[in-house]
Amino acid sequence: MLIKFKYILLSALVLLLLPINNSSAFTKYNDIVEPNLHVIRKLLMSALDSKKTTDSLYASLNTVKDRSALLNGYMGTLQALKAKHAWNPYFKIKYLNDSEKTFKGAVSRDPHNMEIRFMRFSVEHNVPGFLGYNKNLDADRQEIIKQVDEKYYASADKPLVKTIITFLINSKRCTPAENDNLKQHLAAL
Repeated sequence: MLIKFKYILLSALVLLLLPINNSSAFTKYNDIVEPNLHVIRKLLMSALDSKKTTDSLYASLNTVKDRSALLNGYMGTLQALKAKHAWNPYFKIKYLNDSEKTFKGAVSRDPHNMEIRFMRFSVEHNVPGFLGYNKNLDADRQEIIKQVDEKYYASADKPLVKTIITFLINSKRCTPAENDNLKQHLAAL
């Protein structure tokens, strides 16, 4: 039964990665390869629990030349996931350092991008505090709330905005007033 499940899961991942009708992580337009954010987001969710998916998506995004700030944000998230999946403490710290540096660059290139801020917030929220990788939690939380208030979602679609708001509320890192504000926005979406 377990082998059959692994086969089905592997088949599903292969189908996601095949370049069929815009379902691949990259779409080709006149020799310009453009990342498909919806597919990348789905694969990133799978990467949370899969070292293989993390490594595959990391390798794919690593081939993109002149990555946008948002794609660098995804790279930072994947580097943090590589730390999560690594068993060697040296590599865990190395990948976290790489992630922190990549996020810093992504945020400096697009400081008001809610999705980049959310990715960094979620990584810092989940990394143990004693490691010292939680310096940006307050700034990211405040910027995300500001963008929600201004309804500036950039490339984030409605389901992603709902996910971001829900994550912020559930993180227990917001003030009661911020939670009330976020709940109002969530109800309005």
